[in-house]
Amino acid sequence: MKSFILIPFALLLMLKANSQDLLNGQNKIYFKSLSQRWELNDEDKKGTFRLTSYKPFYVTAGRYSSSPNKQPYSENPDFSVPVPKPYNNYEARFQFSVKTKVLQSFLFGYGDLWIGYTQVAHWQIYNTDLSRPFRELNYEPEVILNFPLNFKLIGFDIRMVGIGFDHQSNGRDLPRSRSWNRIMFNLAMERKNLQINLKPWIRLKDEIDENPLVTDYLGRGEAIVVYKLKKHTFYAIATNSLSFNDNRGSLQFNYLYPIKANLKCTATNF
Repeated sequence: MKSFILIPFALLLMLKANSQDLLNGQNKIYFKSLSQRWELNDEDKKGTFRLTSYKPFYVTAGRYSSSPNKQPYSENPDFSVPVPKPYNNYEARFQFSVKTKVLQSFLFGYGDLWIGYTQVAHWQIYNTDLSRPFRELNYEPEVILNFPLNFKLIGFDIRMVGIGFDHQSNGRDLPRSRSWNRIMFNLAMERKNLQINLKPWIRLKDEIDENPLVTDYLGRGEAIVVYKLKKHTFYAIATNSLSFNDNRGSLQFNYLYPIKANLKCTATNF
């Protein structure tokens, strides 16, 4: 499925401790290091139970999809929708994502335990025939255990390794219900204005499998690459099924430009 997102009136807002700069008239451009994002170095540690940004926080009223999912299908017939709905190609979308550290330096003085939460909404705000419904709501709580690293490899500073539990679902009833659980691994590295995060995962078996082939389509891992060039930020998210037979994957490109402090406009192609 191809989609394009444009936010002409600005909205990618990153939650940060100094986000009051928007109100104070300051106009600094922020690009956090991995240590600043995940409090890896001693000087960056801020303690526990502070709410900080995780994945991008954005609001858009201008998302176009060439092929919206009007009739969800599953290899499990109990979870296949029998009748399609006339969804529009245009809709609004917003994402809210935060994290907080609940334990600091608790395993041999190095491990940090985080809890994350991400929610994505696809809103058919222009679809008056269906009374402007939410086409899909996705909820994603996570538990993440990170360990700081500090060594060089092929020109990169290897900064972090971790493991976590991830649950993702849409909170719907039959036959539209979709959920899955994963054990996720991560390895993060950086070099100057370039950051790379590699995240393979293992899907956990469910008693009732709502989507048996989800890993063949949504993948068994992803790579996130972020590059900052002056005021411009480019980041890409690639997923892959990691299968030699019938290999599938996806690629999402994002461009960000600052408006003021933490407020940015963004364009995305998926």
